[in-house]
Amino acid sequence: MKTRVDRACLVVLLLVGASTGFWAFVAPESWHASFPGFGLDWLPRLGPYNEHLARDTGAMFLALATLSGAALRRVDDVVLTRAAGAAWLVFNALHFGFHSTMLHMYGLLDQVLSMGSLGLVTGLALVLVLPGRASGQGASR
Repeated sequence: MKTRVDRACLVVLLLVGASTGFWAFVAPESWHASFPGFGLDWLPRLGPYNEHLARDTGAMFLALATLSGAALRRVDDVVLTRAAGAAWLVFNALHFGFHSTMLHMYGLLDQVLSMGSLGLVTGLALVLVLPGRASGQGASR
């Protein structure tokens, strides 16, 4: 059961990392102007456009996507799966913490969507880090 849950978490994290990373790296100005999409624009309120920062952010998300893909390919490798979860957890816990101090810049809908999406990604990473329930043989995943 833990392997199936981990696989699902890794798929979502891979998609988040790849889509955000590709957009930020390939079209950094568009990403800054209109992230997260769907008619919302969260980034311009946090500061002026910076191509270097946007592309670095994209590269970081692509690196996390790559790690997630490697862990997904070898989901039974507990060390690799937990390492992927730990990398996402460190990034997203800090990311969540920062954005929680910036909520005053947004309306209620944007606050809920921002904290909800960051909370979801942080929660998925936490699931990967936590061990599974002990199996009948006494081992945990």
